[in-house]
Amino acid sequence: MQKLVGYSGEGDFSHRKSMYTNPMDLGIFSSLGHHVEVYSLPCKRSRISAPFVFSGEVCKKQKTTIEVLPDECLFEIFRRLGGNKERSSCASVSKHWLMLLSTIHRDEISKDSEKESIPSDGHLSRCLEGKKVTDVRLAAIAVGSAGHGGLGKLSIHGNNVVRGVTNFGLTAVARGCPSLTDLSLWNLSSISDEGLVEIASGCHRLEKLDLCQIPAISNKSLMAIANNCPNLTELSIESCSNIGNEGLEAISRSCHNLKSISIKNCFLVGDRGIASLLSSASYSLKKVNLQALSLSDLSLAVIGHYGIALTALVLAGLPKVTEKGFWVMGNGQGLQKLRSLIITSCSGVTDLGLEAVGKGCPNLKQFCLRKCSLLSDNGVTSFAKSALSIENVLLEECNRVTECGVFSLLVNCSSNMKSLTLENCFGIKDLAPQIPFSRCNAFRSLSVRNCPGFGNNSLVLLGNLCPQLQHVEFTGLHGITNEGFTPLIRCCEAGLVKVNLSGSMNLTDNMVSEITKVHGETLEILNLDGCRSVTDASLVAIAFNCLKLSELDVSGCTITDSGIAALACAIQLNLQILSISRCRLVSDKSLPYFAKLGVGGLNLQNCDGISNPAVSHLVNRLWHCDILS
Repeated sequence: MQKLVGYSGEGDFSHRKSMYTNPMDLGIFSSLGHHVEVYSLPCKRSRISAPFVFSGEVCKKQKTTIEVLPDECLFEIFRRLGGNKERSSCASVSKHWLMLLSTIHRDEISKDSEKESIPSDGHLSRCLEGKKVTDVRLAAIAVGSAGHGGLGKLSIHGNNVVRGVTNFGLTAVARGCPSLTDLSLWNLSSISDEGLVEIASGCHRLEKLDLCQIPAISNKSLMAIANNCPNLTELSIESCSNIGNEGLEAISRSCHNLKSISIKNCFLVGDRGIASLLSSASYSLKKVNLQALSLSDLSLAVIGHYGIALTALVLAGLPKVTEKGFWVMGNGQGLQKLRSLIITSCSGVTDLGLEAVGKGCPNLKQFCLRKCSLLSDNGVTSFAKSALSIENVLLEECNRVTECGVFSLLVNCSSNMKSLTLENCFGIKDLAPQIPFSRCNAFRSLSVRNCPGFGNNSLVLLGNLCPQLQHVEFTGLHGITNEGFTPLIRCCEAGLVKVNLSGSMNLTDNMVSEITKVHGETLEILNLDGCRSVTDASLVAIAFNCLKLSELDVSGCTITDSGIAALACAIQLNLQILSISRCRLVSDKSLPYFAKLGVGGLNLQNCDGISNPAVSHLVNRLWHCDILS
C-alpha cells in the first residue's frame, strides 16, 4: 500500500504536505480548507507555467511539456512548419524560440512546407539606428519578413554599446533574408569578417553594399562578396582600416556590372585597387567617389583612360596627386560623358591641369572646386573657354581667383551658364574689370557667401550681364549697399523669385521697397535675417506689393507689433512661413495678428517681448502651425 500511494514512511502524510510530487498533477484536486482534499474531474491543462498554491504553500515553477523538449526537437518541428507565417507566429512565443528559428537556413526547411511559403520578392525595407540595433531585433526582422514578401533593403546605423549587433545578428539576416539586395552597415565595432561572409553566402541577390566605420572587417569580407554576389552594382567603403587592394581586386574580377564605387579614408587602398576596379568595369561604371586615399597620378591616368562611361566624379583629399595627374586625366580622352566633377583639397589642381580637364570633358555640366589654393584667374578663364557646356559652377576657398576670373567665367560660358556660387573666396575685390560685354541670357542663379571683397561695383556689372536672374543670395556681405543693389534689381527682367540678403547690414527699407515694387508679382521667398536697418516700413511694402510671397524671414530686424499688424491686414498676402527670431520689440500684442496670418510655420525664438503664456495660447489656437519659441 505504501508503494501504491507513494508513502515512504513517517512524516510523509501531514496537513502541510501533498502526496503528489509533481505539482502539475494537482489540477485533479480542489482544496477545501487546510486539511481536506477532494477528488474532482480533471481540467484542461494550461500551457502557461505558473506557481500553484496548495495548502498555503507556493510550489516552484515547473517547465511545461513543450519547454522540456530539447532544441534539436524544436528545430525539427520548426523546419517542418507549413510556411513563413507559421514560423513568424512561433517566433512571437518567446525569445528562445525566436533565436532558434533565426538559425534555420533556407536549405534546411522541409521541401513540403516550402511549397506553401509566400514568394520572397524583397519589397520590405528596414532601418535600425542607435538603441534599436540589437541581435534580437535583427532576428525578429529576419524571421518576420519572410512571411510578408521578404526583406529587400536593410540599414543599420550606429551601435548599441550595451547589446550591440554582432555576427549572430548578421547570420540571422543571411539565413532568413535571401531576397536582400541593399545592405548598409555603419559604425558597428562588433561586426567582423564572419558576419559579412555569412551575408555573402546567404544573400546572393545583393546589389548595393555600404560599409562605414567597421574596423574589424578585412579583404576576406570583400572576397566573399565577390565570389557569391555577382550582381553587385554599388559599393561604398568608408573608414574600414583593414580593407585594401586585395579586396578591391577580388571585386573587380567577379563583379563586372559595377555602376558606382565610393572609397573614403581607407589608407590601405592604393593605385592597384582603384586601377583594377576602373579597368574591369569601364563600360558600366558611371559614378566614382575617391576621398582621403593614398593615390598617385597613376590613378587619375587610369580614370582618364578607362572612365568612358563615367558621368559623375568626386576627387577629394588626394595629397599625392600632382599637376601631371590632372593633365594626364584631361588628355586621356576617356571622360567624354562626364557631366559632374567635384574636386576638393587637391593641391595638384593648377591652371595647366584645369585647362586640360576642361578640354577633356566637353559635356561637363556641373563643376565644383573647393580649397584649391594654386588655381588662379588664368586657369578659370582657360577652363571656361574649353568647357563650353558648363551650366553650374561652385568655387569655394579658391583665394587666388579674383573678380576677373569670375566675370570671365560668366562671359565665356554665356550661352549655357545657369548658376554660380562663390563661397569664402577672399581674392575677390570690388573692382570693375575690363571684359568684353556679352549678356548671359541663360543665367538664373547667383550665390555669394562670405566674400568680403564683393561690393557695389560687382553688383552693377552683374546686373548688366545677367538680365534673367531669378535667384540671388548675398549673405555676410558688408560691402553692398542700396546704391549697388538697386541697379541690379532694376536690371532683372525675368522677375526675382528667391532673394536672400541675410547679414547684409547696410541695406535699408528703401531697398526692400524697391524689390517689392519691381518684383512683387514674382517674389516667393525673401530672407532679410540680420538686416538691422530694416523696419516696419519694409513689412508695409511687402504687405501691399507681394502677391506670391510664401516665406519671409525678418529675424534680427527692427520690427515691432505695427509691422506684424500690417502683414496680417494684407488682402492678397499668402504667407506660409514667417520668422521673426530675435525681434525683441514684438510683444504679446501681436498674438491676434499671428492668428489672423494663419501661417504653417512660425519662428518666435529669442523674442523677449512675447511671454511664455502667450506662446502657449498661440500653440493651442494654431494647432496646425509649427511654432518655434
